[in-house]
Amino acid sequence: MAQRHKSAIKRHRQSVKHQARNLTIRTHVRHVVRELREVIEKKDVATAEAKLPSVMATVQKAATKGVLHRNSAARRVARLSQQIAALRTS
Repeated sequence: MAQRHKSAIKRHRQSVKHQARNLTIRTHVRHVVRELREVIEKKDVATAEAKLPSVMATVQKAATKGVLHRNSAARRVARLSQQIAALRTS
């Protein structure tokens, strides 16, 4: 680290903490979305509908924390909902 100012050192410390926190949240989001996509792939409508609210909450919470952009989070939720709706009709 090249900076020697107190504020720069503190800011770097904070950025390292935020980076670690964001990484865990992002990993968790990817994990739950992947699980839901696998259920959708198996065409298990009941399980997919049961898992969707918790996946939506996880993605929206990540957007609230600033890990994901709110439009990106909304797009993910919309596409997953769309896929489950398509399963229902088929």
